[in-house]
Amino acid sequence: MVLRWYTVVVDCHDVRKQAAWWAEAIGWKTIYASDNECVNIPGWVDEAATEDTPWEQIGPGMVFVPVPEGKTVKNRLHFDFAPHTSQDRDAEIARLEQLGATRVDIGQPDSASFTVLADPEGNEFCVLSSRDS
Repeated sequence: MVLRWYTVVVDCHDVRKQAAWWAEAIGWKTIYASDNECVNIPGWVDEAATEDTPWEQIGPGMVFVPVPEGKTVKNRLHFDFAPHTSQDRDAEIARLEQLGATRVDIGQPDSASFTVLADPEGNEFCVLSSRDS
C-alpha cells in the first residue's frame, strides 16, 4: 500500500485572494471556494484526464485555509518551480512580480542559480534555473 500525496495546505489570512493568486501564478484552477477553504488543482486536470490514472499517481492540489496569526519566520517547506529551457526565466520572474510576488533574501548566495520570491502573504517559493525535465 502507498499513500497518495493529496494536497499541500497553505495557511493564510485571505483564502480566496491567495487561491486566486496561486491559480494565476502557476496556471491552475480553483475548483472550490469558500471563506474557510479554497482548493486549486492543475489546470489540465479533469475527469477524462484522470480516469485511467491510478488513484495514487494523481498529483496533489493546493488547499488554502484561514489562520489568525501572521507569518513570522522563514518557511520550513517551500515550493520550487522551474521554467522549461524554451521559456524566458527572467520574464517569468517579472510576471510573478507583476502579480504581487516579491524578491526575498533568506541568506542565499549572490551566485545562486535560483531566485527566492514570496507570495502576497509572504510564503517563500523559488524559481529555479531552466530545465528540460
